[in-house]
Amino acid sequence: MLQSREMLRLYRQMLLIRRMEERVAESYGEGKIGGFTHLYIGQEAVAVGAISALNFDDYVIDTYRDHGHFLARGGDPKKFMAELFGKQTGICKGKGGSMHMADVERYFFGGTGIVGGSIPIAAGLGLACNYREDDRIVMSFFGDGATNQGVWHEGLNFAKLWNLPVIFICENNFYGIGTGVQFSSSLTEVHKKASGYGMPGYRVNGMDVLEVRRVCEEVVKLVRGGAGPALIEARCYRYQGHSMTDPGRYRARAEEELWRKRDPIPRLAKDLIDGGFATEESLLELDREIEALAEEAVQYADESPDPAPEALYEDMFAVRYPSDPHA
Repeated sequence: MLQSREMLRLYRQMLLIRRMEERVAESYGEGKIGGFTHLYIGQEAVAVGAISALNFDDYVIDTYRDHGHFLARGGDPKKFMAELFGKQTGICKGKGGSMHMADVERYFFGGTGIVGGSIPIAAGLGLACNYREDDRIVMSFFGDGATNQGVWHEGLNFAKLWNLPVIFICENNFYGIGTGVQFSSSLTEVHKKASGYGMPGYRVNGMDVLEVRRVCEEVVKLVRGGAGPALIEARCYRYQGHSMTDPGRYRARAEEELWRKRDPIPRLAKDLIDGGFATEESLLELDREIEALAEEAVQYADESPDPAPEALYEDMFAVRYPSDPHA
């Protein structure tokens, strides 16, 4: 059983992600955020539970639904919101936006807008760990739709061939945009797909942060110890549509209500109160603190400057060869 301080930290992280995402939804509706924006509301237990099992210098790489993982990795909420607003003070200077948020100083190699695009990159990072002969590992997040992509096969096959220290985490929320997993995958129990690559597969309740943390701690220990790659299927549910422009009308109301009853945040709150680690008032006070932090982040983003026009030409490089007549 985790200590009360660690349980409270996990609760705070999940609550921070939830409140920040609620502000993101509001800001998107006000036209302050443009482009595609994919909220993480409902899936907080996966990012928080899994990433909390890592060392600080382990690698994390993500899908386009990357907000929760960035914050779970300890990313700055103000720089997070400024990035979504496209401001100069954003974590990627406003150039990454919602789907390409990265923080290399925290070994968070960011999201990718390509379904499954992070999987072969994760294998490459794992290969780098092997070459350096260090004890770092890689954690790669993606959705159930990515397990039907060609790079899924290439990435997992390569990782197992080279016995790379990579943990592949499928956040199975049962929908690839609006298509149910039963209509897109011949095998809906994603963790069983691991057997096709000779690696172990695990299934966890992605709505229970303590279960996610426990299983990930075990898998991290095995992978760091040289056991090779592993696959974890975290079954969870996104409460919103695929993106902010998706009303999600393809899902039954009864299904949504069933999963909302499994919300990971009140679930952990109950454990904290029942265990005598917190009171209702102390958790309400924490909620007020997080609300204030989220509002400060929005204000910071609002007041931050837009990138200068010349910023378009910064953070780029070009190679010129002497033999090129146009060089």
